[in-house]
Amino acid sequence: MGFVFGLVVGLVVGLGIIVGFVRSENARSKLRSELATTIAAFARMTVEDSKKILPAEFYPSWVVFSRRQKLTWLNHHLEKLWPYVNEAASELIKSSVEPVLEQYRPFILSSLKFSKFTLGTVAPQFTGVSIIEDGGSGVTMELEMQWDANSSIILAIKTRLGVALPVQVKNIGFTGVFRLIFRPLVDEFPGFAAVSYSLREKKKLDFTLKVVGGDISTIPGLSDSIEATIHDAIEDSITWPVRKIVPILPGDYSELELKPVGTLEVKLVQAKGLTNKDLIGKSDPYAVLFVRPLPEKTKKSKTINNDLNPIWNEHFEFIVEDESTQHLVVRIYDDEGIQSSELIGCAQVRLCELEPGKVKDVWLKLVKDLDVQRDTKYRGQLELLYCPFGMENVFTNPFAPNFSMTSLEKVLTNGEKALKSGANGTEAIELEKDASQKRREVIIRGVLSVTVILAENLPASDLMGKADPYVVLTMKKSETRNKTRVVNDCLNPIWNQTFDFVVEDGLHDMLIAEVWDHDTFGKDYMGRCILTLTRVILEGEYRDCFELDGAKSGKLKLHLKWMPQPIYRDT
Repeated sequence: MGFVFGLVVGLVVGLGIIVGFVRSENARSKLRSELATTIAAFARMTVEDSKKILPAEFYPSWVVFSRRQKLTWLNHHLEKLWPYVNEAASELIKSSVEPVLEQYRPFILSSLKFSKFTLGTVAPQFTGVSIIEDGGSGVTMELEMQWDANSSIILAIKTRLGVALPVQVKNIGFTGVFRLIFRPLVDEFPGFAAVSYSLREKKKLDFTLKVVGGDISTIPGLSDSIEATIHDAIEDSITWPVRKIVPILPGDYSELELKPVGTLEVKLVQAKGLTNKDLIGKSDPYAVLFVRPLPEKTKKSKTINNDLNPIWNEHFEFIVEDESTQHLVVRIYDDEGIQSSELIGCAQVRLCELEPGKVKDVWLKLVKDLDVQRDTKYRGQLELLYCPFGMENVFTNPFAPNFSMTSLEKVLTNGEKALKSGANGTEAIELEKDASQKRREVIIRGVLSVTVILAENLPASDLMGKADPYVVLTMKKSETRNKTRVVNDCLNPIWNQTFDFVVEDGLHDMLIAEVWDHDTFGKDYMGRCILTLTRVILEGEYRDCFELDGAKSGKLKLHLKWMPQPIYRDT
C-alpha cells in the first residue's frame, strides 16, 4: 500500500515539475518575443520619434542626431584613387590659393608663396552624406569629411627686413562639411549642366607652423600672422557662401555665382551683467560683429571703460549673400590695452529668423563657445533690420543714404552719377564741385511723442508691500527729462500722460524710461527700459509693453509716435 501511495505521489510531483517547467519556458519564450518586438520597434525609430519620446533639452551635449548616411564604399575607392588625386590636385590648389594668400599677406611680410605643396599619402575620410531639398531646381549634396593629413607644405616667406624663411605647415587636422550643388538640371547627359562646390561648415582646422632648421618664435608675431592669413584665405576663397563653379555643359552660369541679396542693419544697443575680467576695477568692454569673419567685413564698436553694463547705441551695416544660412556673430571683449583682449562672451543670430523690413529687438545669451549654450541669462541687446534688395518700394529703410532726400540732395546725388557716367561734362563737373563743397549727411530730426500708459506687477518697495511709483523719461543725447505724476500705494499704476521731445538725430538717440518709488526722504530705483528710435521712425507709431530691466518683475506700457522733420548738416 505504501508503494502505491509513493508511486502516485511521485507521478503527481513529476507531472507538476514538468508542467511548471513547460509554463516557465513558455513565459520566457513570450518574454523573449516581446523583447525582440521592442528592439525591432526601436530599430525602426526615426530621429523624430526619438525627439517625441524625449525632448532635445534632456539629451546631453555630446548626443548628436545625424541625417547623414555612411560612405564606407567611397572611402575604400578614394584610398585607391588618392595618389592620382594628389598629383592632379596639388598644382591646381597651389595656383588658386597663392593669389589669395598674397591678398591677405600680413604687413610684416614682403612675400608669401608656396615652395612645395603636396596633399600627402593619407586620403580624407567621408563620414556621412545628406541630400538637401532645394525646390527641384537642382540637387544639393553635403559630405561630412575628416582629414588627418600628412601633407608636405612649405611656405617661402620673406620679411620686410630681408630675412627669408622656409615655414613648414604640418600636423593638419580638418573636420568640416563640403557642399556640392548640381544645378541646373537638364535633359542631356549627365543630367546637370554645372557643379558648384564650397566648404559649407568648417568645424575644426588645426595645424602647426615650424621654420625648417630654426624656431619661428624668434620673430615675434610671425606665427599668429601666418595662421590668421591662412584662415582668412580659406574663409574668402572657398567657405560658404563663396562657391566655385565647374561647367559641365556649355552655357552661361553667372546666376550661380556669389551675389549680394540684401543688407543687414544692426544697432548694437547695450549689454548688462557682463563678467568682470579685471582684478582691479571693472572690464572695459567693446564688441566685434561680423557676418563673414574677414578683416574688411568685421565691425568694431567703441570701448566703454570700467563698465559691466555698457550702452553703445552704435549702428553697423553688413552685406548679406545668403540669408537662409548666414548668421550675425557678436563677440564682446575686455580691452586690455597693449595686451591681447580677453573674450567675455559671444552670441549669434540666424538671419533666417528675421522678417524682411521689420525691426527686431533681440536679447542674446553670451556664451564662451557658440556650440555650447550654457548661459541662461540674456546679457546683450541688438536691434536688427534685414533689407532684401528689390524691396525698396515695399518699405522705407531709415538708414538708407537717400532717406527723406530734399531736392537739393537729389540734385547733388544726380550730379555725382552724371559725372561717373560721363554725361553733360561741364555741367556734371560743376555739380560735382558743388557736391564736394556741400557734402551732407542726412539727420533724422523730428518730434517724439511718448505716452506713459501704465505699469504692471511692479515689485513692492515699501514696508507695507506697496510702492509710490513714477516714471522719468530721458533722451540720452540731449539729456532732456520729463517725469510723470506719483501714484501712491499702487503696484499697477495708470498714468496716461503724454510728453513731447524734440529729437535732433533720431537714428543715434535713445529713450530711457526709469521707474522710481517716491519716498518722503528720497527715492528708490525700481527698474528701467532702454529704447532706440529705429522702430518708431520706421513704423510711425506703435504701442508695446516692455520688461523692466533691473527689477524682479514689472512691465511698462508705452505708446510712441514719430513726427519727422528731416534736415541736413555739413560733414
